[in-house]
Amino acid sequence: MKPVRTLIAIATLAAFGAGAAQAATLAEIQKAGVFRVGTEGTYPPFTYHDASGNLTGFDVDIARAIAAKLGVKVEFLEGRWDGLIAGIDADRYDAVINEVGITDARKKKYDFSEPYIASKAALIVRSDDDTIKSFADLKGKTAAQSLSSNFGQIAKDNGADLIGTDGFAQSIALVIQHRADATVNDSLSYLDFKKHKPNAPVKLVATLPNADYSGVIIAKNQPKLLAAINTALDEMKADGTYLKISQKYFGEDVSK
Repeated sequence: MKPVRTLIAIATLAAFGAGAAQAATLAEIQKAGVFRVGTEGTYPPFTYHDASGNLTGFDVDIARAIAAKLGVKVEFLEGRWDGLIAGIDADRYDAVINEVGITDARKKKYDFSEPYIASKAALIVRSDDDTIKSFADLKGKTAAQSLSSNFGQIAKDNGADLIGTDGFAQSIALVIQHRADATVNDSLSYLDFKKHKPNAPVKLVATLPNADYSGVIIAKNQPKLLAAINTALDEMKADGTYLKISQKYFGEDVSK
């Protein structure tokens, strides 16, 4: 039989949850020589497996570059999005690098690095269409949109009639097929699309000024680790590493 004190300790741990594991410090990460990064591996072009089965993507390359700046190797631990951030609480990862948007709600529980990528609402039309040059020109036009998305709401607010779709690929297809006049969508998704299909007959005519930013997310109260990650990101931008990665996946600088 276990001692009563042990049973009480186990009961107390269960009552408060086992997610209070102590996050590794920068010194511990560098001593171990490994930077553990949580990622999906199913979200191209950010984190996915190539035809050979190798993990690759924009965020994957960013993580590898950060680890190199920290002087350690990176270990990727893949998981589903809905449980990814919780892996930080359980000390499964030292960080999650997976296009995690920086929000006030998340900042209450976790710390974020400085933003390393920006996404804007982009207005996309056919290449031969000169009637839509701004969001205001959507009035009376049709827009192919995921109906529950923020992008769909932007199109609707600007007077467009919405045609429901199940995502970016279908929205672009309807525009190309003349079944919709335009789509409001993620600027990063558009850049990735044009990188793979440069001759597709669509063009970006406008973006909204306000961007959504993503950052490296880590446990609270790790100031040295956070500072080291931010320094790594600054050095990557200064020495050209960031731009090289950005151009590889998007054809341009997507930091702002």
